[in-house]
Amino acid sequence: MQQASNNTIITPKQSGFHFPAEWHPHVATWLSWPHKEASWPGKLDLVFPAYSEFIKVLAQDELVRINVKDSMMASFAKKHLAAANVNLSNVEFFEFETNDAWCRDHGPAFLINPNSNQKAIVDWGYNAWGNKYPPFDLDDVIPAKIGEHFGLQVYHPGIVMEGGSVDFNGNGTVLTTTACLLNKNRNPELKQQQIETYLQNYYGVEQVLWLGDGIVGDDTDGHIDDITRFVNEDTVVTVVEENKSDENYALLMENLQTLKTMRLLNGKQLNIVELPMPDPVIYDGQRLPASYANFYIANAAVIVPTYRSKNDDRALSILQECFPKHKVVGIDSTDIIWGLGSFHCLSQQEPKI
Repeated sequence: MQQASNNTIITPKQSGFHFPAEWHPHVATWLSWPHKEASWPGKLDLVFPAYSEFIKVLAQDELVRINVKDSMMASFAKKHLAAANVNLSNVEFFEFETNDAWCRDHGPAFLINPNSNQKAIVDWGYNAWGNKYPPFDLDDVIPAKIGEHFGLQVYHPGIVMEGGSVDFNGNGTVLTTTACLLNKNRNPELKQQQIETYLQNYYGVEQVLWLGDGIVGDDTDGHIDDITRFVNEDTVVTVVEENKSDENYALLMENLQTLKTMRLLNGKQLNIVELPMPDPVIYDGQRLPASYANFYIANAAVIVPTYRSKNDDRALSILQECFPKHKVVGIDSTDIIWGLGSFHCLSQQEPKI
């Protein structure tokens, strides 16, 4: 960590770093191979085909870097990837052991500095969404391990923050939710303005836009990547529930109305594209956080979770219009969502400088 002569910390923002938008060209996508039975009780083996299909699409146009416990786990993974005809020459394994698979939240937040041609990492604190699923000690140190391996500067803000709780337009704005970032199980000592300051200083942004609640069934306390996502600098897609009797209807309508009041740094309103919600996905009596907003923007494709729902094709069509230069690919996430997350939750991009 850099320090000025008076012992005040020099932040990434002061050093010219920022977190780019997800559509910024990638060097790689980082993943942590799924292995925790408790995350997919009774279904872990069913996750691997769709997960391997996800990697197959990624590996067509960028590196895929996968955290594994050891060579045995890497061999197990390679068997599944080979069965899915993945381009293994674009897959790299790193023996960085994890507690779980949710790399969006425990993985490195990569920053770039276009002026100095440098890359850095923010290593936020990680407590498994408010200490819900201990242990999480291995997950918490993944960014530092990756930074050390690649010789990158690693910033340690000292507060809890998850990658799925923030979304960026690449032009100074970050979108998040009060339900997650102001939850007392994250940083109870910090007020909203203090959290904003951390976001600005460590992600290199100017503006924080706040939505309210996340969708029903989301155990992260309302991650933004299940409800509203930037698709370009001034456009978001946001999920809406069309069934007025559904428990998501009111909260998503409130988020939509809040989005309409927002202004970007240039004073312009957001362009808002409405994305339907899938039919409710219920397994073992539990409503799961199924959402088309949990897509991942890769170099050449946008990978979208589908749920064997009548709205799957409509959602894919809407997103294809939002990403005319990408191929929108739907992959069945019905088994993966039993883990309470999908493709965006599982991945973290490493941008090119």
